[in-house]
Amino acid sequence: MTKTKLFSAMVVAGACAFGTQAAFAYGAGDFFARAGVAKTDVDTGYADSDTGAYLGLGYMFHDKLGVELSSMTETKIHAEGGTFKQVPVNLMAQYYPLGGMDSRVQPYAGVGVNYTTFSSESGVGSVDDSWGATGELGVDLNVTQNFGFNAFAQYTDVSADISGGRDIDLDPVTVGAGAMLRF
Repeated sequence: MTKTKLFSAMVVAGACAFGTQAAFAYGAGDFFARAGVAKTDVDTGYADSDTGAYLGLGYMFHDKLGVELSSMTETKIHAEGGTFKQVPVNLMAQYYPLGGMDSRVQPYAGVGVNYTTFSSESGVGSVDDSWGATGELGVDLNVTQNFGFNAFAQYTDVSADISGGRDIDLDPVTVGAGAMLRF
């Protein structure tokens, strides 16, 4: 191989490598979706430790700041001699300290609001829906420009207000992992 061909091949390979690395940067205007499996554990001992599907959709409005709307499948709760199910919906503001940088690893922290609906009440009367605060820590591991893996841990302040004035603090901790797409 001649020096010219070798040099040309090195320039093309370097440009491809640089272009690929630049694509890992999170930036304003990126949309993302996360899907996977999450396990919820209620620290009061009232719930089944359920594992279910997790789905989140988000938008980066700044290189380091984004919002995400997420939910998980329902969790069955045993309390006060009966059962009911809960489905959480979270709206999070997220901070990405490495956003805008060419990094395969993108950690993030989020805070937001949680709305939990309760259904399928059996033996407990009615349960009012709950509003509360939520926080999370997570990390995205980018494999390609548009695909990666995700892991997170989340704490949510949830209180079940059962008819008759009884309140049960559920305060679930959710840990999950899955895949992430950026587009």
